Amino acid sequence: MAKEILITDDANFMRTMLAKIVEDNGYEVVGKAENGEDAIQQYKELEPDLVTMDITMPGMDGIEATKEIIDYDPDARIVVCSAMGQKPMVLEAIEAGAKDFIVKPIKPDKVKETLEKLLEE
Repeated sequence: MAKEILITDDANFMRTMLAKIVEDNGYEVVGKAENGEDAIQQYKELEPDLVTMDITMPGMDGIEATKEIIDYDPDARIVVCSAMGQKPMVLEAIEAGAKDFIVKPIKPDKVKETLEKLLEE
């Protein structure tokens, strides 16, 4: 069975691009969230194998959402996606429980490598 991924990003084009990369690598996109609150709600409903999490979003940001998802499920696998200049926020997200990060602009090879590392244990 294909591993299930929840994609979280406030930009529609990023959700679409990530979904294509995820699906091209044989994984299933079970949900797309536009912000932190949406990601938490969908995580609880869908229980995906992995979440990609944008950091900077309107409303609840990715760090706060990561903390809440980890509180709900300590084994959640969350990969933070963020621009190069956001290193302190990436570190904060890792401290909050994110398992890895992908730097924007996103490179399909890096996404594939990260998904394989976290999902093929």
